Amino acid sequence: MARLTLSGLTKHFGETVGIDDLALDISEGEFFVILGPSGAGKTTTLKSIAGLVDIDCGSVAIGGTDMTLVEPYNRNVAMAFESYALYPQKTVSQNLESPLRSGRTGKYSEAERRERIDSVTKTLGINHLLERFPRELSNGQRQRVALGRVLVRPADVYLLDEPLSHLDAKLRGAMRAELRQLGHMSNTTTTVYVTHDYQEALALGDRIAILRHGRLVQVDTPEVIWRAPHNTFVAKALGQPEINIFDATVDDNSLRVLGSGIEVDLPAAFGLGNGVNARLGIRPCDVTVTESESDDADIVNLSGRILLAERLGRNVEVSVDIGGTSLIALSKGGPHIRENANVVVQVPLADIHIFEGAAEGEESKRLGDAANGPESAPKQEERQ
Repeated sequence: MARLTLSGLTKHFGETVGIDDLALDISEGEFFVILGPSGAGKTTTLKSIAGLVDIDCGSVAIGGTDMTLVEPYNRNVAMAFESYALYPQKTVSQNLESPLRSGRTGKYSEAERRERIDSVTKTLGINHLLERFPRELSNGQRQRVALGRVLVRPADVYLLDEPLSHLDAKLRGAMRAELRQLGHMSNTTTTVYVTHDYQEALALGDRIAILRHGRLVQVDTPEVIWRAPHNTFVAKALGQPEINIFDATVDDNSLRVLGSGIEVDLPAAFGLGNGVNARLGIRPCDVTVTESESDDADIVNLSGRILLAERLGRNVEVSVDIGGTSLIALSKGGPHIRENANVVVQVPLADIHIFEGAAEGEESKRLGDAANGPESAPKQEERQ
């Protein structure tokens, strides 16, 4: 296993920014997830680590050794591409054996090759496909074979580029659980995993890096990124339905959403004077839709009327009109969850995020929450 350090990594494609001044320090054996939308620079980051693109400036160090000018073959990294890149003339077994026969990471006996292939294929659920050719496989099966070809050989760093993107929802869920076993299979090899799926990021990552337009927005544990997103972009990147964001104004130590019935007491520690613009953020999953108000002082009660209720499997997505503003909530259902019903929306103060004010279409920084006030200053390496 090896520590991976990226320093000032920059790559432009003409006028297009791939990655810009990217700095990451990934620990030995860490399962590190890079999350971001299309065009954020995720795949460019992986290719820069692997040496598959020539970076404009910056450095890549693996295990304390500068690999910036080292050829990809000699970096001892293994990469799974979003495309399958399988040998069409070879069976699944032969495709999986090819990295072990290359001699790059030592020589393996027939028994050792079989042991490694058996371990990987059982984990990926493809041990019954060993004698098939790629043309005889479904897209999901091909992707699992491509992933297995990476995991079957020892490496200092595994680079996984959206390896579950072609799988159906049920199989993706199962594979997320299986991928958590990577540390045991790979002798705690460092893994960098790229995805646009927030559920994969939260489920798999020891830490998560959020990228936007090639720049790092936030790096932290899944718990911290979920509970304390750096800004509205990060908050909206996690969760479905998306977090409710409301423009508000400070008025007599309260935040009021103009033209609605939403009002939240503002801790004095924020130091925001009357007339200052801010934003409220409320995740649908943090909302409870009930028939009566709560007496708990740490709960905000908002009266409203259900406009729309849509069953989404176990939960019901509810759109509640609160004095002229629509709030989206997730409910477990019940007889009171019906359209045009009068309800009370309950939200814990600790789950109400306070953001700076900003113009429409602009992102704004998180200041804290309505229960605990402003958050402490972030560390330099955690937020940029």
